[in-house]
Formats: sequence, structure tokens, C-alpha cells
Amino acid sequence: MDVQILTYIIVGLTFALYIGIAIWARAGSTKEFYVAGGGVPPVMNGMATAADWMSAASFISLAGIVSFTGSDGSVYLMGWTGGYVLLALCMVPYLRKFGKFTVPDFIGDRYYSDKARIVAVICAIFICFTYIAGQMRGVGVVFSRFLEVEIETGVVIGMAVVFFYAVLGGMKGITYTQVAQYCVLIFAFMVPAIFISVMMTGNLIPQLGFGSEMVDGSGYLLDKLDGLSEELGFGAYTEGRKSTLDVFCITGALMVGTAGLPHVIVRFFTVPKVKDSRISAGWTLIFIGIMYTTIPALASFARVNMIETINGPEMTGTAYAEAPSWIKNWEKTGLIKFDDKNGDGKMFYSGDERNEMKIDRDIMVLANPEIADLPAWVIALVAAGGLAAALSTSAGLLLVISTSVSHDLMKKTLKPDISDKTELLYARVAAAVGIVFAGYFGINPPGFVAAVVAFAFGLAASSLFPAIIMGIFNKKMNKEGAIAGMVVGLVFTASYIIYFKFVNPAANTADNWLFGISPEGIGTIGMLVNFATAFTVAKLTSEVPQDVQDMVDAIRFPKGSGEAHDH
Repeated sequence: MDVQILTYIIVGLTFALYIGIAIWARAGSTKEFYVAGGGVPPVMNGMATAADWMSAASFISLAGIVSFTGSDGSVYLMGWTGGYVLLALCMVPYLRKFGKFTVPDFIGDRYYSDKARIVAVICAIFICFTYIAGQMRGVGVVFSRFLEVEIETGVVIGMAVVFFYAVLGGMKGITYTQVAQYCVLIFAFMVPAIFISVMMTGNLIPQLGFGSEMVDGSGYLLDKLDGLSEELGFGAYTEGRKSTLDVFCITGALMVGTAGLPHVIVRFFTVPKVKDSRISAGWTLIFIGIMYTTIPALASFARVNMIETINGPEMTGTAYAEAPSWIKNWEKTGLIKFDDKNGDGKMFYSGDERNEMKIDRDIMVLANPEIADLPAWVIALVAAGGLAAALSTSAGLLLVISTSVSHDLMKKTLKPDISDKTELLYARVAAAVGIVFAGYFGINPPGFVAAVVAFAFGLAASSLFPAIIMGIFNKKMNKEGAIAGMVVGLVFTASYIIYFKFVNPAANTADNWLFGISPEGIGTIGMLVNFATAFTVAKLTSEVPQDVQDMVDAIRFPKGSGEAHDH
């Protein structure tokens, strides 16, 4: 049975499972739509949160980033996992005790201001649209390669599946669907990693294979990669090229950006008790850690295999006419291109003027089983895993968009008298509209979709995160300070990124950056600007009302169930 038929079967079965779960777990109230009724066990919520977080970016792209950048790619691993430690220790139990449905709801009530709520809504919607457009595009790429349909058709299929279980099931349907999607994506990620680790190092555990000797007697894996990388003009694979300050700032921005992402935070409102929210965060870190500790090993295996396949065992090039099928297959998608510069008919991949291959880093995980010549069912399984990762995150983001509109704008600001049933209708309509927009940007991606991933993290780090932290730990922080901090932090970070990414990309070099800090790391500085602005303005303006200070004191002692409520 060939790869395409197997992919149809495996993907079809997983889609049927997701839709079946959505029908079984249909939301019947706003509480079930927003927070799954607040009754999800911590272990299951940990799986769902891990699936929500591990998007197409984590499943498809992250190993590609590490594979191509080596040591510098570790900032993503440290930042994204560190963000969950920050969530578990400093935010989750207190937000859960406060018991609101959404992040803008917390900010609006804590800072006793509809203006603060609306600023938070704008931030949340922008962050979510940035992500969901990328997820839909990822769905299209997977479909285009493995099911041989147009990218546009793949996006439409993905829209239909997400629309069905997100609009019908709300958070309740999404949660149980994401548990299934975590199982699919982690199995799909680990199976090829274990296969390749055994083939290359003889070690069943990829994380240990990462530091093992090669079975072909060519030395340790990382030593071999360093030698190949230097020989081909890339520089040593295990030596970073970013400055220490930039590494610190990028890691910090990713960490606090993760802790400020609304679709991640809302997941911790779905467990029964405050204590369960902290346990749930711990389980999430374990489930994420399984993939994230495997990524460096998988990235290294893939890079060695790719270099040796293209350049040949003697590093003199491989005849294009004899190129393996995976190169020809990915050429059809435009993600691999061969330019025979010297006219010898041979492919050669290097980091200098000898290079004849343009390879998109996003193909590494999807192409890895083909590069290693694994069985067809493994290739099909990876396709299903990539789709599970993209769809699970799309659903979580879509829910934040719908709740931000229906709950924070309509119920809390514009139409406070609407009934529970009407609010649920608004939520479903907002989700439907949101997925149409997401599908449009998936089919017609703006040229900057990849670049604004950094923008989304910088935005979350410099706007929502400081407002949440100050709201929990500083009862003297008033609405004027919080709003000023969010606006100034947001404008500073956005201006920096927009200038270097879009206005003057030619200047996007370390020589021109502020203190040598890249646009990906500027969110850390934006966060500090937010804090400084907020504290300064708070000192010069009115004090926080006593009832709000008492409420903050109550949040600081996370006892009781803290059930999510709407009043």
C-alpha cells in the first residue's frame, strides 16, 4: 500500500475520531463552551493544554529551526518550556482562584476599567489571529504534500473540521478532542525518532542517542555534525553565534510571551479546583517535555541524513538524475529547489557559494521519515501528527477569539443584559467568522506571517503579561498605570519589530539593533518598559479602590474551588 492511500486512511480515521468526540461532548451552556464546565481532570487537561500549545510550529517547524541553526535554536526550547514553569508558579493558581472565563475578563475586573478590558481584547485577538493563520497554512502544506491536493483545498478541509468541533463543542468539545490529538501527535513524533535513533546510534531512546556514537563507526553524533558543518562552511553546529544578551532576551521574550498567551491561560480554568490547576500545569510540562527533549536529537539525525543524502558519502555531490524520491516529491511543493550552478549535474548543499540547494527548514520533520527510508505507514503517521498539531492549536485560538468577542465585548461591555443562550449564539457566530478569516489568511497568507510569530510573542510579553503579574502581586497598581504600561509596552515593541522586519529589513543586523538585541528578543525590553511606565503612572495618579485591593488580597490566597463564574 502506497503512502498516499495510507495517509488517506490514517488521516481519515483521526478526523472521524475528532468529529465523534465533538458530537459526544457538545457544549450546552456558556460555562461548558468557555471552560468545559470546569470539570476536566488535571491529567487530561495537561494533555489538552500540551496539544493546544504544541502547534504546527512546534511539530513541524521547531526541529527544522534547531536542525538549521544548531545551538542557537536552543533559545526556543528553553523559552517555551520555561514559560510553563512561570505559569505554574506565578500565575495559574491565582488566575484560577479569581475564576473568570478569560484574560481580558481578569484585566477588566482587576483594573476596574472597560478601557483596560478592550486593550486586552485587542491584544488577545491579534495574537490569536497571528497564530491561527499560520496553523491553517500548515494544514494546507501537509495536505498538498501527502494527499496531493492544492494547498487551498487542504486549508478548506482543515477549516471544515475545526469549524465543526470548535463551534459545536466549544471548550468542552475542544478539550476532549485535544486529548485525542495529543495522543496522535506525540505518537507520530516519537515513532520516527525512535526508528532513526536505533538505525543511526543503536539506542532506543532518542534523547540518549543524541549523545551516542554512530553505528557506522564515524564517531559521536554531535562530533560528526560539527565536522560536517565546518567542512561545508556552516560553522560548528554546537557553537552558538548569537550574543549572550540576545540569547537571554529571546529566551525571556518567549518565556513571558508563553505565560501571557490567552489560549494557554484559559485552559487552566477548566479544572475543578485551584490545586488542580497547578497539578495540571505540571502534567502539561511533562507532556510537552517528551517532545521538546526529543527535538534536538531528531533535528541532528535529520541534518546528518540530509547532508549525506544530498552530498554523498564522500561530500562530492550526488547526481540529480539519481536523486532520492523525497527530493523530487518536495520539489513539487516548491519547498526544495535545485540550481545547478556549475553545470555538473550534481546536487551540493553547503553554507557558502558552493551551495546549489534551497531547502525550507519547515520540511525537516515531515520529510525525515522519507529521508531515512522508513516504512510508508510511518510517513503517513507523521502527516496525521502534523495535522493534529495544527488543528488542536487552531481550535484553542478560535475559542479565545470567540470568547473575547461574545463575553468580553458583548456581555461585559456592549450588551450586559443578554441571556446565556444569546451569549452562546454570539460565541458560535464569532467562532464561525473567525475561522473564515483564518482560512482566508491560510489560503492567501500575507508575506509577513512567518515574521510576525516574533511579533505575537513580543506583543504578549510586553502587554498582557505585565498587566497580569501586577494585577496578582501588586494591589497598589491602578487602572491608569496598567493601561499606560500596556499601551507603551505594546507601541515600543511593535515599532521596533515593524521597523526591522518590514520598514527597513536591510538594517536588520546586530550592528543596528538596540544593545545588540534582535527583534525576536525585544519583547523582553518591551516588558521592562511596560513595568517602568506602569509604576511611574501609578505613583502620579489616584489610588486603587479599597474593594479592589481586598479582592487582590483574596486572590493571593488560592484556597477553595474558585469556580469560573460570570459575575
